[in-house]
Amino acid sequence: MKRLTYLKIGVLAMILLSACGGSKQESKTSQNTETTTQVSSAKTEEVDPMKNKGIGPVKEVKLSETIDKTLAKKGEEIFKIKCSACHKLDERYVGPPLRGITQRRTPEWIMNMMINTQEMLQKDPIAKKLLEEYMTQMSIQISEEEARAVLEYFRKIDSGK
Repeated sequence: MKRLTYLKIGVLAMILLSACGGSKQESKTSQNTETTTQVSSAKTEEVDPMKNKGIGPVKEVKLSETIDKTLAKKGEEIFKIKCSACHKLDERYVGPPLRGITQRRTPEWIMNMMINTQEMLQKDPIAKKLLEEYMTQMSIQISEEEARAVLEYFRKIDSGK
């Protein structure tokens, strides 16, 4: 019985000590984390989203002046099947709203985000910031051709036609 009482007192003491702030080392680590976060956020703000092509296989996308309606229709179908569970065009959902994406990001960034999501979320400053905000990792299996079709669908939506 005494042993159980001592055990309870010991556990209670540990809880109280940890709730009171811990050691100087923990405080120093916390300060370092805050500084790193501030530096990371500052770097993110410096990135021009209309110059950032992202990280992945897509290095350059050549877009025609006109929307390829057939490709856009295919992209709309792919979007409905693979993307609409998490994304809406005009409202925040699991992921960010996507209307206007072609005016906020480069075509290469958009495609790389769909094709190379994991590396983008780990290394691209804009993708990392989106992950911080939405706290959900995008996880789709999509080919480069499918990503190009979805991009064309976004172009159609964003053109207002």
